[in-house]
Amino acid sequence: MKFPVGASATIEELDADPHPLLARLRVAEPVSWIPVLGGWLVTRHDLALRVLRDTRFTVDDPRFSTAQVVGTSMLSLDGAAHTRHRDAFARRFRPAETRARFTAFVHDEVDRLVGAVAPRGHAEVRDDLAGPLAVAVVTEALGLRDVTPATIRSWYDAFVEAVSAITAGRPANATDAYDRLRAKVEAALDEHAAEDTLLTAAARHLDTDEVVANAAVLMFGGIDTTEGMITNAVLHLLERPARLALVRDEPGLLPAAVEESVRLEPAASVVDRYATEDVPLGTARIAKGDLVRVSITAANRDPAVFAEPDRYDPRRANVDRHLAFAHGPHFCFGAHLARLETMTMLRALIRLPDLRLAGTVGPRGLVFRKPLTLEVAWEPVIEEDA
Repeated sequence: MKFPVGASATIEELDADPHPLLARLRVAEPVSWIPVLGGWLVTRHDLALRVLRDTRFTVDDPRFSTAQVVGTSMLSLDGAAHTRHRDAFARRFRPAETRARFTAFVHDEVDRLVGAVAPRGHAEVRDDLAGPLAVAVVTEALGLRDVTPATIRSWYDAFVEAVSAITAGRPANATDAYDRLRAKVEAALDEHAAEDTLLTAAARHLDTDEVVANAAVLMFGGIDTTEGMITNAVLHLLERPARLALVRDEPGLLPAAVEESVRLEPAASVVDRYATEDVPLGTARIAKGDLVRVSITAANRDPAVFAEPDRYDPRRANVDRHLAFAHGPHFCFGAHLARLETMTMLRALIRLPDLRLAGTVGPRGLVFRKPLTLEVAWEPVIEEDA
């Protein structure tokens, strides 16, 4: 058997705790055929970069999971078509525009969310803090202000579940959620046609089907992965009291602590490509049409790049080499906004007295990884009457 380690992989192992398996693959079979995934898995950092940069590996394939769920979008196109779709949205998420447009909104939302739970002395991070923040920011970005957070969450839950199911080889259907999103996007385009919103600006370059598909991409890209990024960062900071003490004593380390968290456990663990021709990769021979799945999780723990890669180290000098936001043409343009949300939430949380873990289940996830639950506690903060 040419790829015995890959042949031993199970969906449960990849979903629950893939790190030991990924480490074995990285050493023995850095490009391995994984039968349960029906494709190749790339686990070495240099080879992952090669796939993400090489135009012979494409997302433009009808089997691409996101395309099956939401249709053709920036995530499932390459070349000029990808640029047209991406630029219609990405211009609004450049660093300066992101800071100007979202800083005050994010701060206000974080203050509201943390303020609501501060008096009770405990919270479940995903449901009480990270999820609501991510939903509020994406809702604001898309201008869907008449849609309740619960409705938005139900839509993106459906999209994420469908993508994960397809990746695992299971049937998936998010048609109802997609139809409801489409109706709201169309209504917003009509209602705000004379305004300069994200959706109306995109509609100058894309047709309605394309606007809706990309809005769905922003929804699960901007909500689920940001929720995961925040939750993972809180977990990593609180797992050991010394870590929290370090960033409290040296606040300037907080950005590096966030980057180290996304390196150690990226919220989006894999990205898919398809070979457009026969391509040698490592010791493997990739055939035209083969699925090639890049493990961002494995690449981010490659000891050839990161010393002691399984250790959380906010002082890591080369943390910026992580691939948590992908690389190349499909680099996540929402990275700046996700960092802003994560940093703002962490700054608010670490001010709570005696902040500590109170229980956790996770991280888990075949594609999108985060703790299933993350309970934290602190001394209740009771504001005195003026």
